[in-house]
Amino acid sequence: MGEFCQWNDILLTMSLGINYFLYLCAHIIKLNINQNNNIMAIVKLKKGFDIQLLGAISNPGMSDADRPKSVAVVPDDFQGIIPRMEKKEGEHVACGEPLYHDKNHEAIKVVSPVSGTVKEVRRGERRHIDAIVIAPDGGNDVITHDLKHDAEQVLLESGLWVMMRQRPYDVVPAPGVKPNNVFVTAFDSAPLAPDLAVVLGEKSKYIAKGVEVLAGLTAGKVYIGVREGQNIEVPGAVVTTFVGPHPAGNVGVQINNTVPVNKGEVVWTMDIVTLARIGELFTSGKVSHDTVVAVTGEMVQQPRYVKCVMGADLETVLKNELTNVAHSRIINGNVLTGVKVEATQWLRAPYRHITIIPENNHPDEFMGWVSLCPSRFSIYRTFTTWLGGLKKPVSFDSRIKGGERAIVRTGEYDAMLPMDIYGEFLIKAIISGDIDKMEQLGIYEIAPEDFALAEFADTSKLELQRIVREGLDRLRAEMS
Repeated sequence: MGEFCQWNDILLTMSLGINYFLYLCAHIIKLNINQNNNIMAIVKLKKGFDIQLLGAISNPGMSDADRPKSVAVVPDDFQGIIPRMEKKEGEHVACGEPLYHDKNHEAIKVVSPVSGTVKEVRRGERRHIDAIVIAPDGGNDVITHDLKHDAEQVLLESGLWVMMRQRPYDVVPAPGVKPNNVFVTAFDSAPLAPDLAVVLGEKSKYIAKGVEVLAGLTAGKVYIGVREGQNIEVPGAVVTTFVGPHPAGNVGVQINNTVPVNKGEVVWTMDIVTLARIGELFTSGKVSHDTVVAVTGEMVQQPRYVKCVMGADLETVLKNELTNVAHSRIINGNVLTGVKVEATQWLRAPYRHITIIPENNHPDEFMGWVSLCPSRFSIYRTFTTWLGGLKKPVSFDSRIKGGERAIVRTGEYDAMLPMDIYGEFLIKAIISGDIDKMEQLGIYEIAPEDFALAEFADTSKLELQRIVREGLDRLRAEMS
């Protein structure tokens, strides 16, 4: 019996050693491929889920919005910046001229997307700046930048710096810090997300210049994540194809599956649209503040792409498109990570997606969640919808359908998070404020959007994105 146990231990040790050796080989091969610019690596992701909603764009046509009645910049869109105004109400501002700068880093500027007059600096509690409203004058007063200056200085003065994010903390990068790598996502896998190739249009010609500029600002490489079938070949960039469901398009997922962020490292992230804007700036000397927005959702008469200006008022962008304003929820962004706004407000950063779904129209639905309605959706096959497949578009309204309850270890978060992170343990560490565990469990690699799908699938109904954001802010304050 003793000999049997001894041989059993030997075989188990050998098995573990072989598995570890194979893992190292696969990892080394993967890294070698990623470092070779001439070979496109392919990463296949099994975890995640594609939510199919009604209201997708079937015809990729595009319409031009009217000139906006007002344009607004919302400081809360640029995480990590404390605004200090440079313009006052009633003053004229040129397109690309700074409206405010960061209190802690004066070099970081946020600029006006149009030429006009500062109509209002709208403030909330404790004089928090909620929005800076500008009345456009239709003029062509545009700031031109001297490209002979340092590239970082040009990005800071142009306002494009605030379009980037850094890991850790998912905030606007601090100037003067050289990133280890730069990561760019070339596609959006969120529900009803726009095709970024359509959003780019002819500006895709500036991608190569953008890579050239960023390559001079990083100590490492520029990585671009593309979806299967997307053909992007850029000299100087490492292109990786990601195959799998949402959140495959999240830059955090792409980082974790290529070159993970370690403690003490800093990387920059952005989407391909921002990369093209950087290339255009360093080609023409001017920043283009035009954008293409996907107007999608069940409550839209004709889902379509709209060309407008950044920060335009929604009444202009959504002109005659809402089927029922009183019973619609307007979301600036996608249904997982977007922000609820009113029709009287403005287009928010990153200026590319609006989703409109039914509002909570049936709060007293018969039998509630135990209803046997065949059209009711469930990831976990609680209802019979799965018999017809989960790839058909379904109708969702704004109801949460449940109340907050205790976390139960079910593996729900892990199934929706294709990252080498224990999601449930990390969330518990954030809630408890255990900074050491937060660091050990990979908080430096994540952003709130990475937990958006897990929040949708969570039977505990926790606000995971808010929890992650608070954890990142707490950790940043602790480390500063």
